Amino acid sequence: MKEKLLSFEKLLNIMDELREKCPWDKKQNNESLRTLTIEETYELADAILKNDPNLIKKELGDLLLHIVFYAKIGDEENHFDIKDVIDALNEKLIYRHPHIFGDTKVKDAKQVEENWERLKLKEKGGNKSVLEGVPDSLPAMVKANRIQDKARGVGFDWENREQVWDKVQEELQEVKTEIIKGDQDKMEAEFGDLLFSIINTARLYGVNPENALERTNRKFISRFNYLEKKTISQGKDLKEMTLEEMDVIWEEAKRQE
Repeated sequence: MKEKLLSFEKLLNIMDELREKCPWDKKQNNESLRTLTIEETYELADAILKNDPNLIKKELGDLLLHIVFYAKIGDEENHFDIKDVIDALNEKLIYRHPHIFGDTKVKDAKQVEENWERLKLKEKGGNKSVLEGVPDSLPAMVKANRIQDKARGVGFDWENREQVWDKVQEELQEVKTEIIKGDQDKMEAEFGDLLFSIINTARLYGVNPENALERTNRKFISRFNYLEKKTISQGKDLKEMTLEEMDVIWEEAKRQE
């Protein structure tokens, strides 16, 4: 533990020196760091998807740098410092885990999540609504998943997950109906409902829809890259090939996975 604390202390000292002496670090503020922080978060997400421990370690370090940076700016502006950040986090973790630090009994992880959402609503200065804590700027798929998770946390969910398939079929039929009518605005609205129900289905079956779609994205990229390279090696142009010819190479790419 002592070595970990020394490493953290060294990081804080480095940040102090950078803010004092480095022209780039001195000019940064919360707004200028914001987009960089988002980028670093996505890079960490990529490293996690690749399941690369060394890359995860590197990206965690980059994200930790941003946390320390924001805390340093907060300290300079007399709002808060890194101790305040950590103290607030410690207090929250203890408060939201009464089954660990108190007398509350829980039987499974689902009950822990339900307690977590209820406790958030009771916190001083916390969210006044179950869905208030979902950031507006989240990508739509991630946001949909979080909305559904939070609603589930207070018991708003299907009684059994098999029921959701009827909803998916209902939304699919409504999409088909609007496609026939040709109303673009209503088509978009119904496609949104269909996607929301599919995301909900994935959640109910323990599948993270963002991860699932990204796996398919990467799979498609790999197969399409194979298709491109194969056609180039044969002296052909994709634009001049038939779909049937491309499909033969596509199936070959699938077999090589």
